[in-house]
Amino acid sequence: MAKTTIEMLNPEAGRVDAAGLREYDADGLVGCVLDAAQPWWRRKACVEALAGRVPERRAAELIACVQDARGSGSVRIALLELLADRSELLPWLRHEDRLREGSYGMPEAVVKARAALGDRTAAGALAALAFSQWRHQRAIGEAGLDQLAARYGAGAVLAELDEERPEDRICAVRMRHRAGQDVTGALADPDRAVACLAQALLTDADRLRGYLAQAPTEEAKVWAAYALHGLTGDLAETRTVYEALGRPRTEVAGLDEELRAAVVHQYACGCAEQSDPRWRLEALCTEPPAGPNRAERLRRATAALAAAGLAPGPPVSCGEDNGQGGGTYDVIAYGAAGGAKVFISTLGRFATDLDDDEPVVRPALESAGFRWIDQTVGAIRVTGLGVYHFGSRDPLDVNSLLFYWQD
Repeated sequence: MAKTTIEMLNPEAGRVDAAGLREYDADGLVGCVLDAAQPWWRRKACVEALAGRVPERRAAELIACVQDARGSGSVRIALLELLADRSELLPWLRHEDRLREGSYGMPEAVVKARAALGDRTAAGALAALAFSQWRHQRAIGEAGLDQLAARYGAGAVLAELDEERPEDRICAVRMRHRAGQDVTGALADPDRAVACLAQALLTDADRLRGYLAQAPTEEAKVWAAYALHGLTGDLAETRTVYEALGRPRTEVAGLDEELRAAVVHQYACGCAEQSDPRWRLEALCTEPPAGPNRAERLRRATAALAAAGLAPGPPVSCGEDNGQGGGTYDVIAYGAAGGAKVFISTLGRFATDLDDDEPVVRPALESAGFRWIDQTVGAIRVTGLGVYHFGSRDPLDVNSLLFYWQD
């Protein structure tokens, strides 16, 4: 009977007999891991199969593989997980060059390994990861900080941090809250991400009501009002507070009330942490725009284009038009070849295309009650409102918000 080989157990990427590899000879697995001629996915599977059974006499070879910057990043990251208890790795892990490693995910894996080894000096780097906008980086940072706190106590971890940095202050807010301390004062933090976390953690409605009377800044009061609503769900109380605060809002030059209402009620409640909290409170305390439903709006647009002799095709969603994803507009192709397109927003009576000088489409739709968004209006940037868009959470312009697409 032919001997089972590693290649038989893992013949191609995504096809692996994990149980079979776990029973395979450990020295044979190490040999495959160290063989640069093997594909990275097979070497990585072998690393994972070595969990809990690394031959001590081969440990130095595996450590050297981790330290070889020319090697596969995926294999090296898996090895750091495997060798998380090897304290001899610590001097190498601490070197400043590690955080500049080019392999995707390697800097995060290095900091994670330092936390696993109990390196308190990694607290600052972990806090930076925990402050990331990317969920996977944040999870690594928070888990590493928790490891250090469990090992040394929260006080020892906080002593490694510098509260001049917002990433360190947000870490302090999280740890103090877990220790049962009040973090209401962090609503006045100059960094909105810190204040946003604090409002999400607060649980005492009466304390928030008291804080509203003496909060040091308008923004802190707005955060308190938003946090209070999150606890009570009492919209009447929230709107009373909103009125008492003078209906605070972020002014945007050129953004009229119709555009503002459409944007606020679509994006403000789910906006990025760094957004001005006034947008969130405004979304709670103002009425959403009313108007015809989506099907009726598309029917009117299609009829207007047909009446203008433009031979419109059936409307499709922006996701269908782009082949994937979704967003806040529909597309109507028109013309003999169907090559021209007009966009109809789902957020209101807004329409546009790629040509401000279009002599027929614009008046046809305007006569049917639509509002044409030209390049000037479309270019207005809605400041202070961070919206996720292809990896960024920066403020977008009106055109991107009314006619939003994300794959």
